[in-house]
Amino acid sequence: MVIVIHQSGNTQNALFYNEKKVEQKKAHFYKSGNTPTINPFAGTKHDRLNILKEIEDRNTRVKKKGLHISVNPTVTDLVKMGDKGIRTEIGNLMEHMGYGNQPYFVYKHSDLDRTHFHIVSTRIDCQTGKKIKDNYEKEKTQRFIKSLEQKYDLTKEQNQARSNLKFSAGSRNLKQNLESLFYQLNQIESISTKQLYDKSLELFNVEVRRSGRGYVVFVTDEIGNPIRYPIRLSEFQERPKFYLAKSAEQEIQVPIQMIDKFQMAQWARDLSRLVEWNSRHQNEPVVKYKVKNKDRGITR
Repeated sequence: MVIVIHQSGNTQNALFYNEKKVEQKKAHFYKSGNTPTINPFAGTKHDRLNILKEIEDRNTRVKKKGLHISVNPTVTDLVKMGDKGIRTEIGNLMEHMGYGNQPYFVYKHSDLDRTHFHIVSTRIDCQTGKKIKDNYEKEKTQRFIKSLEQKYDLTKEQNQARSNLKFSAGSRNLKQNLESLFYQLNQIESISTKQLYDKSLELFNVEVRRSGRGYVVFVTDEIGNPIRYPIRLSEFQERPKFYLAKSAEQEIQVPIQMIDKFQMAQWARDLSRLVEWNSRHQNEPVVKYKVKNKDRGITR
């Protein structure tokens, strides 16, 4: 079991990301809690967003108000816990993290090789209007995971091959996983220049190159040689934030800015966290969960 607290500051981005998955039939509505209507999924995505935004509008001082959690059970976890157990423990997780009274929405994703769940809520207390304390969230999630292991007799996967964090000639679900990579990197605030973004892509053996009037995405080997047939960037719904239509043209004409040591340190820290989380998984470089905020709409 892996539980990740996304550093998402924009509630709309987090919610609409999951709603988009539902529209694409890659996810479906799974559970809700503490909402003013019995079945909030009967309304529109804007109705669901308004439930959270109404609470957040009571506090204009807090910038990062969104709560976005992914729950990633193994196949063994799913079998032992069952659907009823998963639903119950998601509610218990919210209670454990201090969000037991908050309205929240849960989406079940099955677009990759494994089933996982996304929870979207708000960090603004629905009763007091104050920001709920988020101290030691990583430690809290680890304690919760240990309690699940004991309660359901879950065991850590043994002899699990270390994940190959880089794309390769044999990577499966290539387009989906590239979109996942773009999404993750788009969230990391410290990646504030095209230069840093390109360096981040290189860590995963991915490169975006100019082709005619547009761009193509290559999977490369360790020395930068293409090893897969390229995919045109226009075919992706989620695209790198520095390659978005006109902004990409402007970025190319701007001289590369000097990057100070603090900015580079932030970038290295955030990328290392992303890599660290992915190292727990196997088979392919799925990079969907460890995210930070981006101040634009989610297209994936």
